[in-house]
Amino acid sequence: MLLSSCKTGTFWSGITVSAIQMKGKTVKILMIAPQPFMEERGAPFAIYHHIKALLCMGHTVDLITYHIGKPVNLPGLRIFRTPAIPGIHQVKVGPSMAKFPLDLLVFLLALVQMCSARYDCIHTHEEAGAMGVLLSSIFGCKHLYYMHSDLSQQIVSSEFTHNPFLIRCVATIQRLIVRKAHGVIAICPDIASTAHRMTETTPIYMIENSAVDENLPTPAPEAIQRIRQELELGTGPVLLYTGTLESYQGIDLLIHSIPAVHKRFPDASYVLVGGQSAQIEQFYDRARELGIHDAIRFVGQRPLDEMPTYMALADILLSPRCKGTNTPLKLYTYLHSGKPILATEIYSQTQVLSSETALLVPPTAEGLAQGAIELLSDPHQARMLGEKGRLFAQEHYSWQVFLKKSTRIQEAFASDLVDTTDRAA
Repeated sequence: MLLSSCKTGTFWSGITVSAIQMKGKTVKILMIAPQPFMEERGAPFAIYHHIKALLCMGHTVDLITYHIGKPVNLPGLRIFRTPAIPGIHQVKVGPSMAKFPLDLLVFLLALVQMCSARYDCIHTHEEAGAMGVLLSSIFGCKHLYYMHSDLSQQIVSSEFTHNPFLIRCVATIQRLIVRKAHGVIAICPDIASTAHRMTETTPIYMIENSAVDENLPTPAPEAIQRIRQELELGTGPVLLYTGTLESYQGIDLLIHSIPAVHKRFPDASYVLVGGQSAQIEQFYDRARELGIHDAIRFVGQRPLDEMPTYMALADILLSPRCKGTNTPLKLYTYLHSGKPILATEIYSQTQVLSSETALLVPPTAEGLAQGAIELLSDPHQARMLGEKGRLFAQEHYSWQVFLKKSTRIQEAFASDLVDTTDRAA
């Protein structure tokens, strides 16, 4: 069970709750998140941290979400889950056919909740923005949209469809959401720029999904050694990837880079954390074809509290992403770890990383191989990159920084709610 808390009445950063409350009243929020909540992957992590920040501000959140997900215990949060649909036990990252019936149930549950309780505002994530537009219009309350990605780009990068008509339809819906929302939170500079191109009137706020759970325990040496033994890693260096195994993550490039690295460093091992069983089987077959299956370990999805141990196990952290423009959430955790980062030099990553904090290489198998060999050959350079990344993360991407940014955004949005209440009175 996930458990986190905030000091009552004040932020950790020292900002008082009363600054963003509506005339001393707690803001009651209906949040709609069409995600398996909670699961160890990007969007659910981001939603969790945004909820945690809202609760730290003294607000309350009722969350409408899928029936799938681990329990979460956060004082001030109530979770309303859709009824289970027979045969749907998991939801893949990005768009999928399973989302259509699940999203319909999410909307109906949100509609019932709006009819049975009074909320000050609606917060929505991803495609639920369309639900927020409709519910906001029906019930006359403000709508804040969290824009994690450009939905039309997402259905292309995830290879859900390449049909031009469907892509245009999704792009139209995305523009409608941004234009009709009363505020938009973009999760990286590129998404903020995309949102600004869609509207001249909707307030656009930008806050990176950079919150890192700083309450996770420091891994014990024996726990690190136990994983090393369980995975039969020997004493050689470990190159670690965490995240989903979707096509845009560049896992295929990473696997094709391993033979060249293994030739120079035969004792090096690659550990990949995350992904579904079918994806793991597919990539393992590819590794077997290349003759490097003994150098790679797929461990599947792991609980959040195990991640510090895997990070401590690693000598190099990998982000081989090859598509998309939104920033991978893993980069913030990578930076905080103090371990050297090897990443592809594409815009989604350079919004956060630079040559000062990571080794950036072309998004090719050759580039990833050369980068890995360079870091393994020069431990001093690797240590310096890791330390610079850690210091950069402490200054720019700590939980306190995330909370301060969230506070300013919610204060601006809440002040608009107060002004609207005043005009109505």
